[in-house]
Amino acid sequence: MTMTETTTRVEVEGGSLDVRVNGGVGGDGPALVFLHYWGGSADTWNGVLAHLPAGRATVRYDQRGWGRSRDLPGPYGLQRLADDLARVVDGCLAGRPYVLVGHSMGGKASQLLAARRPVGLAGLVLVAPAPPRPAPAVTEEYRQGLSHAYDSPESVAHALGQVLTAAPLPDDVRATAVRDSLAAGAEARREWPLRGIAEDITAAARDIEVPVTVLAGEHDVVEPPEVLRSHLLPYVPQATLTVVPGVGHLLPLEAPAAVAEALRD
Repeated sequence: MTMTETTTRVEVEGGSLDVRVNGGVGGDGPALVFLHYWGGSADTWNGVLAHLPAGRATVRYDQRGWGRSRDLPGPYGLQRLADDLARVVDGCLAGRPYVLVGHSMGGKASQLLAARRPVGLAGLVLVAPAPPRPAPAVTEEYRQGLSHAYDSPESVAHALGQVLTAAPLPDDVRATAVRDSLAAGAEARREWPLRGIAEDITAAARDIEVPVTVLAGEHDVVEPPEVLRSHLLPYVPQATLTVVPGVGHLLPLEAPAAVAEALRD
């Protein structure tokens, strides 16, 4: 994909987001709107975008509290993230059809927006998403431990090497992931593990009407395929699950070509 991105400022509650819009907005097919994971940024999608056809319209940004959006005030909960996403879509796509592509935390926020049935939404691609119904493993003890995963470069390195990935990352990709994981405000960094991951949104998820593609990593220990089968598929109409072999939770970093192939479909 030839990148011709421009940056558009979108007003949201409490400030603005710098949104990166690919210059091929006039290209074929719906636009792709990307939402990163807890610990990620707009750059999480670099590898995926590199595998997309030239001219494909794309939209991506750092979510509230992370990276370039670190200074936006809270709250940082899922409903606010979905509100921000709605503003981005309205501000950048002007009614053009689009597909939401949400990874992990971004997948849960994408489910919430899709449940509102916004005009123009053509589909939903959930990449290793947090399911609408929290799994039994998401205990208070688990969430407290998770809240410290990004406390230091050392803890981030441990999370990347022992929990989040099953395939080795290129050095530059790994360095970006470490940078992103440390680039959050303290409140935003705690919001997801302490509250968002445990929020039950099954009532909203049942209202999703568009086709839904779910990608799971074969060796994902954060959101294993069996958890998505039992805690997502029963609640999300029209969802189909594909397991990507040999990878863990960070599919956009571990298997960007496989994610891009799913988006081409």
